[in-house]
Amino acid sequence: MKKVIVFGTFDVLHPGHAHLLKEAKEYGDYLTVVVARDDTVCEVKGKKPRFSENDRVNNLNKLKIADKVILGCLDDKYRVISEEKPDIIALGYDQRVFVDNLADAIEDHVKIVRISPYMENLYKSSKISE
Repeated sequence: MKKVIVFGTFDVLHPGHAHLLKEAKEYGDYLTVVVARDDTVCEVKGKKPRFSENDRVNNLNKLKIADKVILGCLDDKYRVISEEKPDIIALGYDQRVFVDNLADAIEDHVKIVRISPYMENLYKSSKISE
């Protein structure tokens, strides 16, 4: 079974998120989505998310795309990779946070892929949440 993992905030869900998850799932048999913790969102974006981390997990589960939706780790952002043991890490086309050291945090067999954008001028979290 080929496992795929995706990371993100997923605060205000929109069709771009659904596209990301569906395309990521095409790379394997099992999709795990890791949702950023509230404290991590504050640290990275400089503001609290609109929805709590538990609400964001529940909203993603309602989409019924991912096989598993979990919260990220506060102390070690990359720990979930060793715990979940993915074959593929799917990144959003514009995802830059925690990507710098990602190659150092994975085993040689793990492949990193970029998911294509979906109407990024319309469905982009930074445009929707403002």
